[in-house]
Amino acid sequence: MTPESSRFIHKARTHLKRADTMLGVGLYEDAGRAAYLASFHAAQAFLFENLGKIFKTHHGVQSEFFRLTKEDPRIDLNLRVFLSQAYTLKAIADYEEGEDSPLFRDRAVEAVAMAARFVNVIVGWLDPSK
Repeated sequence: MTPESSRFIHKARTHLKRADTMLGVGLYEDAGRAAYLASFHAAQAFLFENLGKIFKTHHGVQSEFFRLTKEDPRIDLNLRVFLSQAYTLKAIADYEEGEDSPLFRDRAVEAVAMAARFVNVIVGWLDPSK
């Protein structure tokens, strides 16, 4: 794994730890945002290893990841689409207000679990010894 990808994976794992902490204290919107960011950074590592470039936008990372994993049997559809779906959690946490906006506990817990799976799959691809 390249040093750049290692840094992305480190950042992904840091966000996963933060997400777990946030769940523990009831900060569900923040946990959802951290789950997305963990997946985003893991996807950045995957893209850098495969393409040698860093994507600057969320949309760019999401679409390139989806494109590159399209025919890959190692990843199921739920995991492939998680990155773009999880962006919604970040958007809710960052921009929405009012009674309808809070990210409920179950959704946050599910997102954090899926993000952990996402990061672990990417790490397994990039460094099979882990």
